[in-house]
Amino acid sequence: MAGSFKFWKESADIFDQGAKHSFPLVIATWGPNVKATAAAWKVLSEGGRALDAVEAGAMVPEADPRDTSVGYGGFPDRDGHVTLDACIMDEFGMAGSVSYIENIMHPISVARRVMEKTPHVMLSGKGAYDFAISEGFKHEDLLTETAKDAWEKWKIKSEYKPIINVERHDTIGIVAIDKQHRIAGACTTSGAAYKINGRVGDSPIIGAGMYVDNEVGGAASTGLGELVLRTLGSFLVVEEMRRGKHPQKAVETAVKRIVQKFPEQCKTAQVGFVAIDKKGRHGGYAIHPGFNYVLYQDGENKVYESKSFLSKVKNQ
Repeated sequence: MAGSFKFWKESADIFDQGAKHSFPLVIATWGPNVKATAAAWKVLSEGGRALDAVEAGAMVPEADPRDTSVGYGGFPDRDGHVTLDACIMDEFGMAGSVSYIENIMHPISVARRVMEKTPHVMLSGKGAYDFAISEGFKHEDLLTETAKDAWEKWKIKSEYKPIINVERHDTIGIVAIDKQHRIAGACTTSGAAYKINGRVGDSPIIGAGMYVDNEVGGAASTGLGELVLRTLGSFLVVEEMRRGKHPQKAVETAVKRIVQKFPEQCKTAQVGFVAIDKKGRHGGYAIHPGFNYVLYQDGENKVYESKSFLSKVKNQ
């Protein structure tokens, strides 16, 4: 009987009679990114391509000097350099990425040029910068006075200690499905504040910070990139959906995998995942309470408070 119950429960997840089937839709990590999903939705609602939508969405926090974890305004590494990572992926499985790039406002757009104009997937450092300049991108100083002041204060003690959900925003991962059911994803970040110069996290790595498969769905991550890199978390989420899991169950599997493998580190580190599938369903989950995400679907741009593995909130 137990086996039969498990079978029917899993079948319910697969067929999910109560699921929404509304397209287009776009999902992004962190509630403050409602402006990013709104920019993506504008493209989608006009019949545009999902790839254009996720690029437009990612560009919003990249250009916001008040966002200290993405692009312009991002906190620097411990040597005072604002270094950026980004990746993008389209419905054909093509991908582009840049890592450790400086002085370029929109690394997500450079990543797209890498995908569309080179035979490569990733360019890094000065090579990525030179390529961006050759493509017409402008050299810009991305270190704001706010970020510089914070760095100067940090240097007094020089302690690298990420704080969970410190501002309820971080790396933006964004995934969209358009009216034609084409799926694309993007991820962009300035990385961990005060990191060692040269450090690259999960955000530019296909399958870690973001992954999409046009037959299945897509996923993106946020939080401490090292934990996601070691587990290729976004790829795992998509593969779990390929096996029939609801996006919510899939993101829970990825978080549980991380906690099981790195229990001590997870006591003080946050990771969150979001996912959508080709049925129009969504999910979000994190290690700790405090993670939220935004979904634009059915004309509503809505923030969801994520459940978490180590939740102390009653009834979660």
